[in-house]
Amino acid sequence: MTPSKIQTATQILPLENGDRLSRIEFERRYTTMPKLKKAELIEGIAYMGSPVRVRSHGEPHAVIMALLSVYWIATPGVSLLDNATVRLDLDNEPQPDALLRIKSGGQSIVSDDDYLEGAPELVVEIAASSAAYDLYAKKQVYRRNGVQEYIVWQVFDRKLDWFSLTEGEYVLLQPDDNGVVRSLVFPGLWLAVPLLLAGEMLNAIAILQLGLNSPEHAQFIELLANQLS
Repeated sequence: MTPSKIQTATQILPLENGDRLSRIEFERRYTTMPKLKKAELIEGIAYMGSPVRVRSHGEPHAVIMALLSVYWIATPGVSLLDNATVRLDLDNEPQPDALLRIKSGGQSIVSDDDYLEGAPELVVEIAASSAAYDLYAKKQVYRRNGVQEYIVWQVFDRKLDWFSLTEGEYVLLQPDDNGVVRSLVFPGLWLAVPLLLAGEMLNAIAILQLGLNSPEHAQFIELLANQLS
């Protein structure tokens, strides 16, 4: 065997879909592949993102980010992240489509090497359908690590589930008579699900603005300001 074919102890193998890895080894391999746009470690298994389609992911992702951006801008002390890597535990390092976190006094921190560590308060994933692993393995990972609210938009099924962590289990938040779901963790975050699914963004933002004008949102801003002081 020639020296070029001998695998040295320092060689870093490429990341492959389905690899079973520790979080440390996952990060080692991920960082050597700068062209790779998305990879996650879920229960010790590497998942690598496929090309992103327009209607099944790109547009719904943009809709969610637009709504969450309105809330983020209006709520000092809250941080919105898009596709940020999250170190949850030794076997799990997801890259959620979107997340909201409380900057000071929340469950997560930004590490010295600029990764998020710990459970953000709210995570959003865009799933093609109810068969996606977002509703199975990933959902259990988020629940076990204490993500307080978890939204899964199942695009092909035209369905959006909003889970709230209650006594260690996820339960569905129920909409009001107008189809509006209200966050328990982020007061004022109101999503009009029927409008969102219908693509009526201006009306969905108008409903969100009602939440931002609510007394509960004003009280939340005051609470966040006190935590920062």
